Amino acid sequence: MMSKSRLTSFMDGVLAIIMTILIFGLQKPDPVSFAGFWALRENFFAYTMSFFWLGTMWVNWHVSWGPIKKINGQIVWAAIITLFFSSLFPYTTQIVAASFNNAAAQAFYGIVVLLITLANQMLYHLLKEANKHDDKLVSQMNNRGKWLWIDILIKLAGLVIALTVYPPAMMYSVLLAAVVIIIPNQIQHFKKMAKLDN
Repeated sequence: MMSKSRLTSFMDGVLAIIMTILIFGLQKPDPVSFAGFWALRENFFAYTMSFFWLGTMWVNWHVSWGPIKKINGQIVWAAIITLFFSSLFPYTTQIVAASFNNAAAQAFYGIVVLLITLANQMLYHLLKEANKHDDKLVSQMNNRGKWLWIDILIKLAGLVIALTVYPPAMMYSVLLAAVVIIIPNQIQHFKKMAKLDN
């Protein structure tokens, strides 16, 4: 059976490559001027959103996988599925950056974000099941599961608004979920861990 450290190293490596590839989607200003850079503001926004969204996913993995003792074949394949959807991110980011106000582009971006989020949810569920005798870990995973469902609802609302009224709503919903739910929960978790270490 594959060890936890080997799987997490693989996941870290693939995610690092995906985050690096994102930069290739940034367009060059034409002409190279302040006005040229300003014209690419949506391109830079899409890149920044995607980079930091993947970054928060990596932080979540770091927090979640630390206390894990057991993994199994289902977890390995759930990780592969999560990485597969994540590998689409540079492609979707390039599309949405080039067509920021296009409903189809924003919807495609949103669908990939939701697929990654749902795959992560499946991964956390399988981690919890494989380590169900660890009460502290189960409690932590249950708490993470609650706020991940709120995160999904915000993104679904963004997708509906993007398809019906205001296309950029999808990307702004991802930003809203990160700022209001994901990052505060991560900070709170790190504060709890710091108290336990003292």
